[in-house]
Amino acid sequence: MDIDSNPSDKPDPEVESWLEKLGPGLITGAADDDPSGIATYSQAGAQFGFNMLWTVILTYPLMVAIQIVSARLGRVSGHGLATNIRRHYPAWLLYSSVVLLLVANTINIAADLTAMGAAINLVLGGPTRVYTVALAAVSVLLQIFIPYRSYVRVLKWLTLALFAYVATVFVVHIPWQTVLVRTFVPRLSWKSDYATTVVAILGTTISPYLFFWQASQEVEEMRAETGQRALKKAPGQGPASLRRIRMDTWIGMGFSNLVAFFIILTTAAILNAHGVTDIQTSAQAAAALKPIAGKFAFTLFSLGIVGTGLLALPVLAGSAAYAMAGTFNWRNSLALKPQLAKRFYGIIVLSTLVGLAIGFTRIDPIKALYWSAVINGVVSVPIMGLIMFMAVNPKIMASFIISARLRVTGWTATTAMAAATFAMFWFMLAS
Repeated sequence: MDIDSNPSDKPDPEVESWLEKLGPGLITGAADDDPSGIATYSQAGAQFGFNMLWTVILTYPLMVAIQIVSARLGRVSGHGLATNIRRHYPAWLLYSSVVLLLVANTINIAADLTAMGAAINLVLGGPTRVYTVALAAVSVLLQIFIPYRSYVRVLKWLTLALFAYVATVFVVHIPWQTVLVRTFVPRLSWKSDYATTVVAILGTTISPYLFFWQASQEVEEMRAETGQRALKKAPGQGPASLRRIRMDTWIGMGFSNLVAFFIILTTAAILNAHGVTDIQTSAQAAAALKPIAGKFAFTLFSLGIVGTGLLALPVLAGSAAYAMAGTFNWRNSLALKPQLAKRFYGIIVLSTLVGLAIGFTRIDPIKALYWSAVINGVVSVPIMGLIMFMAVNPKIMASFIISARLRVTGWTATTAMAAATFAMFWFMLAS
């Protein structure tokens, strides 16, 4: 990739602590382990034991590749994914992508809020619905009234909640030799429920809302830093920016997959080993741990659900808002005051309220949750393909078209998602 130098461009500061460089990638990765993801990973571990750990190893380089491409699209063009689709591709492609994203995000919000309220109830007792409403209100108010830079720092600290799942492993017995063998030599199954679970794991790990969020957050970071511009207009800022994106994404996605690995490991070692194979919710997984692993493991698991939910809700609602704003060319930024971006913030409020309302209906948000992960896996395929085409479009990327290695890895991720989806439908029809 040829990058033209321009002495007038102000490069990113070279002297920064590594923690300060972590931002969109870290938050995106941590938000991937939301209560809905915890439920999916818990069900995988409970139902199939250690034989699902390989999926986490497989998805790591794949999700890194597609998230780096998404981040680069935002940083190079200075626009989020929806805006780039609107500017360069047919309207039907834009509308179908955004509608599917909104449906999956709203179902995820419903399931996450329900799981968070249930988790607090497990630890403290009391009215679950009151907790759920309070959590929704806190999430919305933080997004609307806390300045962007302060809000990002809050989200970074919330990523520490994920260490609850790492800590849980060290308070229970783990047969590490068996874990090592099953991680790299798993007992695969050719049944439809196994294939569906693999697609659900892929869908909850490599989700469309993460693509939209990280691209838009790169734009937010660019706007928040004095002197920063889209790389296609300021190529001199490219080397430092792209290094930061790589480091941020590798660490963020590594953190995400490590936690997913430990959730599957914990539920496999405790629940599957004791014959508990049907887990429908993250709160149910926490409750099932208590009589087997003890109160400490149960409390850690439960509090982790609340912490990760508070991290994931703004990502789900925010990615929906960025997508809608990009579709209809609205002003959009978490750094703007509410009165300057009413429609953008309105989508954040509306998606959270609709998700909250779904949790109060007879619709089972937990069953919808599992299938939303499957839907995410199916929906991701065309969106990932579109992202890969955008990443080599010179009108969008100028001289920053992605390298051949990143192209190969990105298309491998897309092909893997497509193959898993095809296998799922094949087994469903054959059974």
